[in-house]
Amino acid sequence: MEAIPKLIVFSAPSGAGKTTLVRHLLKQPELNLAFSISAASREPRAGEIEGKDYYFLGIKEFKNRIKANDFLEFEEVYRDQFYGTLKQEVERLWAEGKNVIFDIDVVGGLRLKKKFPHRTIAIFVKPPSINELQIRLKQRKTESPEKIAMRVAKASTEMATAPQFDVIIKNDDLDIAKAQAYQTVKDFINKKVERDEEE
Repeated sequence: MEAIPKLIVFSAPSGAGKTTLVRHLLKQPELNLAFSISAASREPRAGEIEGKDYYFLGIKEFKNRIKANDFLEFEEVYRDQFYGTLKQEVERLWAEGKNVIFDIDVVGGLRLKKKFPHRTIAIFVKPPSINELQIRLKQRKTESPEKIAMRVAKASTEMATAPQFDVIIKNDDLDIAKAQAYQTVKDFINKKVERDEEE
């Protein structure tokens, strides 16, 4: 029986450490992972590269692609700031025989799980506390106090969705969280799954 490529979804409030865990897993060749690059309607930030960090579509193009049904999932995260997963991105990586790993917000993560219930594992990365999250966001020094306040307010709502995920990894000790993430993903990749009805 052919191995069915899987979807590995990591979601978390901003600052919980999901990107660090995803980068760690991508360095493990035996997991055969490839990163799904999200599309964004915003302009690139300093140092961000088109086709590596995001596909920067601009607001008009993004809305056109929504109308054309080009997304597996998308969300307006903040007003006029859209993020989403293009169907062609996942198809491209599956064609290479890769398991696809995502670093996306909780709404997008749960939508993918709903769309591909058998071949997706949805993992929620939980910060030790909202207070710790605020400290981490401030330490990044990449955003204004207003933007941090917005992210912290959103985090409380996102934390409430944690029980809807398959696995919750609490990230208060990074080495332990990395080990848990690795074992969870490895076990899921080795598990036999059925194809989803969507396909």
